[in-house]
Amino acid sequence: MKLKYLVLPYAGWLALFVAAPIVIVFVYAFSSFDGTPTLANFLDMGRFAPVFVRSFRLAFVATLICIVVGYPLAYILSKEALRLQRIFIMLIMLPMWMSFLLRTYAWMSILENTGLLNRLLSFIGLPALNVINTEAAVIIGMVYNFLPFMILPIYSVIAKIDPSLFEAAQDLGANAVSVFRKLILPLSLPGILSGVTMVFVPAVSTFVISQLLGGGMHLMLGDLIEMQFLGAAYNPHLGSAIALVMMALVIVVVFIMNRLGNTEKAAFASGG
Repeated sequence: MKLKYLVLPYAGWLALFVAAPIVIVFVYAFSSFDGTPTLANFLDMGRFAPVFVRSFRLAFVATLICIVVGYPLAYILSKEALRLQRIFIMLIMLPMWMSFLLRTYAWMSILENTGLLNRLLSFIGLPALNVINTEAAVIIGMVYNFLPFMILPIYSVIAKIDPSLFEAAQDLGANAVSVFRKLILPLSLPGILSGVTMVFVPAVSTFVISQLLGGGMHLMLGDLIEMQFLGAAYNPHLGSAIALVMMALVIVVVFIMNRLGNTEKAAFASGG
């Protein structure tokens, strides 16, 4: 049996569960309820521009926070003993073993007006915070749920960097800041780009977090698409058009990031 035939089950799986849904979305996006070709679905999306802007803005902020928090954690973790690394990796992955919905519900009980956060603030004599049903609550939910997807890729890349490179740089007179800026950061860039992709893409299309922690008052693209397929405003053709445009915008963002990453790696390789 030729080896090429072994890929047939995988190719069939991709065709059935990846390619076919995209084709269906594409057909729905460019057709009306009676099946005639039309661009009306795309022309009708102008009224949803604030939702697009909000989704990308909140996803960008959440991704940036994940980088600021996740990169130092990944770097510190990579420098610990192997036994401690395994323990901390397990602790980072442990919440991911629970239901995404349950984790989000837990944050509802923490952030609500009579929740654990405000009880703690009241106990120490500080005023209560109105966090639930705000954009801040949505960002907190995104950061909590997607932070492991930023830490793990960065950690896996930094952990593989040869320590002798750091020693060589220090022997040549580089201080800690120079070693980080000219050596560690460029070499860890693939992990950062992977983490950004793994955080930004689900963040921009989330709908459970915005519904539960945002109270449904801060619509995002995921909410908008769900409304077109399952809500009272049933219009799968408009929903498919929105999904297609969102997918195209995400691909453009990822493409730009990869180009920037390739530029940085080329500059590092040339000694720039």
